[in-house]
Amino acid sequence: MFYCCGITDKGIMPHNEDAMLIGKTVCEDGIFEKELYAPFMAAVSDGVSGENSGEIASRMCLEKLSGIESYRKQDMKLSLYRIHRELAAYSETYPQYRNMQATLCGLAIDRHGQMLAFNCGDSRLYRYREHHIKQITRDQTFVQLLYKEGTITAEERRNHVHRNIILPVFGSLSADPQIDVEWIHGSVLPGDIFILCTDGLSDYVSALDMQDILEMPKSLMKRTKLLANEALRRGGRDNVTVVTMLYTDE
Repeated sequence: MFYCCGITDKGIMPHNEDAMLIGKTVCEDGIFEKELYAPFMAAVSDGVSGENSGEIASRMCLEKLSGIESYRKQDMKLSLYRIHRELAAYSETYPQYRNMQATLCGLAIDRHGQMLAFNCGDSRLYRYREHHIKQITRDQTFVQLLYKEGTITAEERRNHVHRNIILPVFGSLSADPQIDVEWIHGSVLPGDIFILCTDGLSDYVSALDMQDILEMPKSLMKRTKLLANEALRRGGRDNVTVVTMLYTDE
């Protein structure tokens, strides 16, 4: 069983372009918690800043995601590309939504307990296990591409002036995205916490600082709130969304 908590907050921004999915529920504002048994999905989506109707794109992306039934890797990838095409077609049909785009990062857990991570953009999936946090997904950004090529160092990657330029995402009219879909190998262990977040958290709170908060002897909901509040406390100038999923052997 997974105990899931989620928070999405507009922060200092006038409206929220983030959204989250937990099970079959899409939330665009506030707090949500639920106990879930496999199979289920959780995900976060972030409307691309500077493009039209980011909040529409993120909500539509998650609503369509919630209808996916097959968690097989190839089926999931085909379904995700179909969602991208549907968002792009919608924005071409309605001029007021032209080129609306959104990132997507999520975790699907099938009835056998196998976990499938998927990502497009710079939202992230982490796993916290036995006092250590690990980033599972890879950012799809221009700076990450430079780092993989060896053009810049890890330190330069953290502080690069173009670190927020992302590669094509869901709904892009200029190019199809490259959607990462990968199995997470190994068994999930009691006490494991999976963390999904938009860059409104990861841009302001480091993985080690997230680890420190997750170490605290508090309820999962309180720790989830602390993660979001820490991003805002550190001067976060973006919407912030974080979903945490604690596995128990009940």
